[in-house]
Amino acid sequence: MVNFSLRSVLIFPYVALVIALAVAIGTLSYFTGGQAVLTVSEHLLRETVSRISQAVDRHVVGSVATLEAAFPNGMLAPVSIESDFINMRTRFWIATSLHIDPNNYVYYGNRSGQAMGLFRHSLDEGELRIKYTPEEHRSIYQIEGIDGEMRSRKIEKQLFDPRQRPWYQAAQTAIHDTWTSVYIDFGTHDLVATRSRKVLNNRQEIEGVVATDMPLRALNDFVSSLKISPNGVAFIFEPDGNLIASSCSPNIRQNNAGENIRVNAGDSGHPLLTEIYQHILPYLSPETEINKPITFFFEGNDKKKIHVALSKFEDGAGLKWINVVALPSEDFMEGIEKNVLRTLLLGVATTILVILVGLRIVHWVTKDLKILSLAVNRVDSGFVEQPIDIRRRDEIGDLAKSFSAMQQRLQTDYLTGLPNRYALEQYLQAAVEHSQGQKKGAPFALLFIDLNDFKLINDRFGHDAGDQALIEISQRLRNHIRKHDFVARYAGDEFIIALNDVQSKNDIAPIRKNIEQALAAPLETFDASPLTLAGAIGEAHFPDDAENAADLLIVADRNMYTHKAAIKSRFAL
Repeated sequence: MVNFSLRSVLIFPYVALVIALAVAIGTLSYFTGGQAVLTVSEHLLRETVSRISQAVDRHVVGSVATLEAAFPNGMLAPVSIESDFINMRTRFWIATSLHIDPNNYVYYGNRSGQAMGLFRHSLDEGELRIKYTPEEHRSIYQIEGIDGEMRSRKIEKQLFDPRQRPWYQAAQTAIHDTWTSVYIDFGTHDLVATRSRKVLNNRQEIEGVVATDMPLRALNDFVSSLKISPNGVAFIFEPDGNLIASSCSPNIRQNNAGENIRVNAGDSGHPLLTEIYQHILPYLSPETEINKPITFFFEGNDKKKIHVALSKFEDGAGLKWINVVALPSEDFMEGIEKNVLRTLLLGVATTILVILVGLRIVHWVTKDLKILSLAVNRVDSGFVEQPIDIRRRDEIGDLAKSFSAMQQRLQTDYLTGLPNRYALEQYLQAAVEHSQGQKKGAPFALLFIDLNDFKLINDRFGHDAGDQALIEISQRLRNHIRKHDFVARYAGDEFIIALNDVQSKNDIAPIRKNIEQALAAPLETFDASPLTLAGAIGEAHFPDDAENAADLLIVADRNMYTHKAAIKSRFAL
């Protein structure tokens, strides 16, 4: 029979209890921290894949506007290009000025074999490509300005017949705008897609086709620049698997014959991308609808979890692309696992201290874990605006700081420091819910601000100057709103101000006038050449104009465009 000393009997159970407690704390920390980081990571994945969709949409919208400016819908085609040359040249110059990056080339061919195109090298210079008969080669002229003199004529060596080109043939059978297949441009060696539209004559027969190119290099650069995580990837591909853009592999490579060919996601040479693509295929079946970003995870070949978010982009002209963002779980769980290990070691090393103050520590730990757990539940329900008030200098404190930092990044515009679009939507939703919970409601108003001619700053001074201008405008708006109002950067050069406690529309006028005066002052960013950057402002009042946040934004946006049109009309006079 083994005899135990009283000291051993008293110590061993407590040691076992402390170790069990350390294990419990570590497990709870791992579970709570893992859930918190996983939830925020899923939000970040959705946000990133939505940003990619927005970038694609900006490219597509530019091509739509370019075609509409070149040949407005319903405009009849001229009998011949030379009979309407001056008007076509003017419209083509305007069309290629709308979105010079990337839609800097618009061209037209008719059934007689005539062709005319305008390629813009810059805001001031362009290149006209013209042929008036089927058998002649295109003449190329250099021009400066919308009415500049045509000079430096040269003849293309290769005969160009627009009627034989894919964009012409595709538009002939299409009812509306249509896209060609994505192809590799011979000159730039980059991917390009062409959008084309048929143009009818006065007999409602097809007379010609107008088209514009959409280079995809800028889209690939955007995807490549995304900072997701150390091992995260992002890519865009077509339903057949061919890559449009990728952050981890090329979208074009040379075959054994030295020819440039497109890269398929299933044969990209990047193991993680290829593996992700194979697991995405079931979601691309015709029976699966993807109306909004979806997320899922799978266990990779290395037995590690990969978290994936994907969305589908489609337009009415036949464009169908799939956007994907993915990252291994180890990228965001490694820190949690280290924290758990440190928690266990600390529990064992401080056994005596834990025994003396055990109850105090249990209460201290569980209180903050409950706060973090509640925060996780709020994030899981879609609310990320409420900060976590945990001030600790241990692993749980680090986790809370990381969680709070993720919350902040999710809500803040990285350039201006203002709340972003997501934070605005959360704020408006809360304001509406607060109003609906009161008997008489809590009226408020929105000011939708769109800066006038902001694109000219980027074109004339560069994007860095444009960024500085946005920062200055943001600071002005922040300084000229009331203490209890809310200002956010909505998108690009658009800002939203939520005006609290505005009883009627009449109360908006003095506040709006103050904002307009602030915007009208010359920008300090351009001391050397004073520049004024005003804006069009649209108003909306809750609940007079709408009873929910989405409709309120629509009303304010519509009123902003009405104001913008009035400004343009006033200056036109």
